[in-house]
Formats: sequence, C-alpha cells, structure tokens
Amino acid sequence: MHRSRFIAVVAAGLTAVSATPWALAADPVRVAYQTVVEPAKVAQADGAYEKATGRTIEWRKFESGAEVLTAVASGDIHIGYVGSSPLAAAASRELPIETILIAAEIGTAEALVVRQGAKIDKPADLAGKKVAVPFVSTTHYSLLAALKHWGLDARQVTVVNLRPTEIPAAWQRGDIDAAYVWDPALGKLKATGKVLTTSAEVAGWGAPTFDAWIVRKDFAQQHPEVVAKFVQVTGEAYAAYRRDPKAFVADAANVAKIVRLTGANAADIGDLLAGSKFPTLAEQVSPALLGGGTVKALTETSQFLKAQGKVDKVLPDYTGYVTTRHVQAAAKAGPAAVATAR
Repeated sequence: MHRSRFIAVVAAGLTAVSATPWALAADPVRVAYQTVVEPAKVAQADGAYEKATGRTIEWRKFESGAEVLTAVASGDIHIGYVGSSPLAAAASRELPIETILIAAEIGTAEALVVRQGAKIDKPADLAGKKVAVPFVSTTHYSLLAALKHWGLDARQVTVVNLRPTEIPAAWQRGDIDAAYVWDPALGKLKATGKVLTTSAEVAGWGAPTFDAWIVRKDFAQQHPEVVAKFVQVTGEAYAAYRRDPKAFVADAANVAKIVRLTGANAADIGDLLAGSKFPTLAEQVSPALLGGGTVKALTETSQFLKAQGKVDKVLPDYTGYVTTRHVQAAAKAGPAAVATAR
C-alpha cells in the first residue's frame, strides 16, 4: 500500500474514533485474520470464539497487516492480526490500538527466496534485481534489515510492492527475481527457488519480527469481556499445540481446518507451525513479551522504519500500545487458559 494512502486512511480513522458506536451487544464482532499458519486457526474453524464470547463474529480475510490496519483505522474492524512492522508504523502514527497478544515469534515461517535462473547465488547478486514483498509488512522489514546486514543499499535493489497472492504469478512470469513472503505463497516459490535467508536468521542479526493480535481501544474499553475471551481461546489453542506438536499435526482434522483457512499444503503444515513460536498465556506477560519486550521491539522497529523513511516520527514511549490486562483477565478463567508448555 502506498504510504500516502495509508496515512490518509489512518487519519480518517482517528477522526472517526469518537463517532463510532460499539454499544449494541448484539452487533457482530468484526475480526481480521490473515493466511498465516498458526494453531488458533483450528479454534476459528471450530467456532470456539463464538461459543466463548457468546457473540456473532464476522471473520474477514486480509492479505497484509497494512490492509488490516487500514480497516481498523476506518472503524470497519474491531480486532485484527498484524505483523510487528505494520504495528510499529501504526503506533508511530498514533492509531488508537493496543496489542493484546503476541501471536507468533517468527522464525523460518517467512523467508527470502530467489528464483532459479535469476543468477542470484549470494546476497551481493541481489544488486540490480527485482525483489517482491508486501510493503509495510514483517517481510518488508526483514528484507530491509537483511540488505543492511549484507552491506547493500536498498536503492541498489528494485523492491516491488506485491500482495502475497500476486507474488507466485509474477514469479512464474519472470517479472521478479526474488521475494520475501510467507505461506502459502512461500511454499509455491520454494518449489522452483532457493532460500537465501529466513526471518530466524535475520532475527539473529538483530531484527526480530513477530505477529500480534491488536484491538481498537474504544472497542476494548466497551467490551473488555469479549477481548478477554478472545485472548483466552487463542491462548488455549497455542497451549494445545505446544503440549504436543506432533500429536496436534497428526490429527488430520486439525490439518484440514488450517488448510481450509490458509490455503497452505497439508504436507507443509507441520514444518510451517514449527517455523514460529506461539507463546502461551503464561509466557505472554513475561518481561520478554507484553511485560516489556514488546514495547522495546516496537520502539526499535520504529527507529529502523524512521531511518528507512517509512514513518515520519518515533514516539518517545510505546507503552500505551501494549497491554497485559486482557491476558491477565483470560488467565483468571481457569488453569486450561494458562497451561504451561512442555
């Protein structure tokens, strides 16, 4: 998404905040999800969120965090799934949101893949090549961080803004030489390409990324019980996976549900889940995550984006964009909600 359009929509969302009514309990809760492979897709497919909250939920699929945040800014979405880079950008623009749960600490689930025949054997070969990535995404941030680590000026590479669903077709046509993306697009590229680096490696270079669930502050203030139940169901799904990842993947029903909501290949689900870490509720409130680490990560990501010219300013404090209260409320629901991973 073009930066100017994103800023304009965010500004419109800020103007609409006080005028947006969430008062009617009968109104559907509108939730934005992405095609990321993660354990809570099973709970989504099972209707567990609806059962826990007692509310109708309208699940809306988006292709990137930037698109999710545009919908959140306009008031069209209450709760959304976004990556750390678009989250930092939105916070820096003072969108009235808060992070309620770290969904995934990204590792090999996102990667930079180079096309066979593009003559890219090492990072230096990216100079003069076309690399596709969804702008203002975690992979965009990771790509820029990788280029910096390799000593490549981003201006030496033609970075093309494409949605994940657009990337495989551009790849097949030979319009791009490489792409940094997630599944299901990632799996398609790997079939005829080579992984140059992953977000796990980029994290080791000092640029970690994560996915998170966020909520509009006005909705959270008026419906804290809905947010707490949403967090509880998600946390329980993560704990179920973490207790026994092999058994979780061995359940054909679990795999089928994830495939239906993501479009990923069934055979890849186990590896894709293993490519990220899904923190349990007990881990969420630790100093490493919502208890402090997330604020630090948002600050550092925003500083990087500012240096890259992707945001206009860095806030002095990002504490107001992260909260533990919904996780704490979810934890009071019972031991199953905070099951400690093995």
